[in-house]
Amino acid sequence: MLQLINAGKRFGQKLLFEDINWLITPEERTGLVGGNGTGKSTLLKILAGIETLDYGQLTRVKGTTIGYLPQDGLAMRGKTVFEECLSVFDHLHALERESIELMTTMSEKDPKSKEYLTAAERYSDIADQLHVHDIYTLDSQVGAVLGGLGFSKEDWERKTEEFSGGWQMRIALAKLLLQKPSLLLLDEPTNHLDLESRNWLETYLHDYPNAFILISHDRYFLDVTVKKIVEVWNKRMQVYHGNYEKYVTQKEERRATLMAAYKNQRDRIDALEAFINRFRYQATKAKQVQSRIKELEKIERIEVPDEEATIHFTIPQPPASGRTVIEVENLTKVYPTPDGGQKTILDNVSFTIERGDRIALVGANGAGKSTLIRMLSEQEAPTSGTIRYGHNAIVDFFAQDQYKVLDPKAEMLDDIAGASPKVPVVELRSLLGCFMFSGDDVFKKLGVLSGGERNRYAMAKMLVSPSNMLLLDEPTNHLDLRAKDVLLDAIRNFTGTVLFVSHDRYFIDGLATRVFEVEDRRVHIYPGNYEEYLWRKQGGPEKVKESLSAGLKASVPVAAPVVVAAPEPVVETAAVKRLNPIKLKQMEERLKFAEERLPNLEAEIEAAEARLGNFTSAEQSQKDAVELDRLREERMTLMAEWEELAMSLEEQRA
Repeated sequence: MLQLINAGKRFGQKLLFEDINWLITPEERTGLVGGNGTGKSTLLKILAGIETLDYGQLTRVKGTTIGYLPQDGLAMRGKTVFEECLSVFDHLHALERESIELMTTMSEKDPKSKEYLTAAERYSDIADQLHVHDIYTLDSQVGAVLGGLGFSKEDWERKTEEFSGGWQMRIALAKLLLQKPSLLLLDEPTNHLDLESRNWLETYLHDYPNAFILISHDRYFLDVTVKKIVEVWNKRMQVYHGNYEKYVTQKEERRATLMAAYKNQRDRIDALEAFINRFRYQATKAKQVQSRIKELEKIERIEVPDEEATIHFTIPQPPASGRTVIEVENLTKVYPTPDGGQKTILDNVSFTIERGDRIALVGANGAGKSTLIRMLSEQEAPTSGTIRYGHNAIVDFFAQDQYKVLDPKAEMLDDIAGASPKVPVVELRSLLGCFMFSGDDVFKKLGVLSGGERNRYAMAKMLVSPSNMLLLDEPTNHLDLRAKDVLLDAIRNFTGTVLFVSHDRYFIDGLATRVFEVEDRRVHIYPGNYEEYLWRKQGGPEKVKESLSAGLKASVPVAAPVVVAAPEPVVETAAVKRLNPIKLKQMEERLKFAEERLPNLEAEIEAAEARLGNFTSAEQSQKDAVELDRLREERMTLMAEWEELAMSLEEQRA
């Protein structure tokens, strides 16, 4: 559909990237990654036709439609949410009106006339287009997308200008998804979504019929949506096949291979130079010296780009609190409504937070998560009920708009050093670098930073002087993947207690020991991380028990606690259907094939892994990676078939 050929782009004097060659196919499902400032968003804008290249060219197949979602900045006015989304189908409604006019024309003209035949041909074309786009289900399509992105039916009739910037971006995303362009370009599409909407978008993109390229700092989202990673690194483009997890592994393998090749080359160069320098002026060695000089000149030097330093920041450990940190009893929160009524957000909620807990607070937008965390931090008073803090509990609160409490006149480095006088300045600068403040940025006044930049700084500042009870409302907002990893590692090693709201699945799964779900004005408590919480919500132990009692083979997640009670009563299953001898023979032959093929597959996989580890060129590595993925997929499929055949044949013999 699109192709970049030797593409390059500058931003002022800075070269963002060059020599990029990229063929984008109709099956493209790609995540675009790279450090901040490497040009990811710029590259997406070039593909969308918003910006131009400084070098190279971009070609596009005729008829390709492109939909682009920026990170922010879109706003709509004048229509209701439903009307705004339905407007993407205006061209179909225009065709529908034209088809009605054509019907009138055909009813008035002689069927043998030229006018009738022309109208009939056009009417047939329009009817085909309307059928393809299923025009009679447009309202339901709009409703499904709006519901998936978190809009209630009451919101559908509200004017778009009544919504905040984040919700405006959801409307823009809804319109793009309804248009279904040939190529969807999404720049941080999950930034403004809660967990439920993000999960819905995962499913939508999984079933999306066309190509898409997206930028995201959500590792889990990338893992479940994309099949290829394109990295902008060192002003070049690197392609990795597979999701984000595979990209991380492959990148480490590529770098290890490159370093080994670089070392071997350096050893050879050193040996050649040593020989040349030693025998340069000996006439008897002149021929050998000249031979080695020519060899040295022909060597294409391997360049090893600088790797980003990995920062491991250790949070200064706070004084220990008592075993019980916060105890909540019969907590209720009621807000007055504009019409003079009341709206209950939380009703008779009770729970206890103990030392060392890592609690993820989840729930739909508007359920009351931020209200609860503000009450726990004493930013807001409950309508009724009590909140008691345990012995020596020191609570610190990070709000979504934490930047508002910073001194705008303070200089960044001086401000963070004042909050943590015992931490060396070098370590503070490394931490600020992780949160995307490098070079002279650390000497800026806080007042000149954007809201997102000040929030990032506020998070870094909290880490250097934490209390023993942290209440974090969306701490991962505005952070890139590297900063999220630093934050995750730091909180994992933190000896205090944490309750946090986040829409990042990877962050929640990597940190949470309990999940508090705010739903229907209550707080429901689940042990484990978000994955275990979802499993329990979808049936959990009860679902497994039902499957076992029905005589089915149930798959139980490893992390799920399974209580073994008295044996379940034996359930009689239907008699195994006897197979005819021909079918039985076919199954036996297929089983034999699988048993012979599997060892060969293992050998082929081992050979492919060895080839991939021996770097020759980027193109060859790409081919080897594709072949390795194919072999692994064949092995997984054949293994499943072998297990099924073996079980079926065993039943037949029994």
